[in-house]
Amino acid sequence: MIVCVCKSVSDRKIRAAIDEGVDSFDELQFELGVATCCGKCEATVRELMAESGVCASHCGVEQGQAVPLTFYARQAA
Repeated sequence: MIVCVCKSVSDRKIRAAIDEGVDSFDELQFELGVATCCGKCEATVRELMAESGVCASHCGVEQGQAVPLTFYARQAA
């Protein structure tokens, strides 16, 4: 699923970056550009990082906190 619509970044791409050694939200922003435009994807990106066990602080997401997912439809230019 597309997590960051602005930069066309999927959850698979985020997980792949984590598998390749990205270990902080700031680094993920730098590498993939997530949460650098509108910011609507930030909570979901942080949740994906926490699920992957990347950061001990859960990347700012409280334990057990539900993060709502929003799906966006792309329209042709």
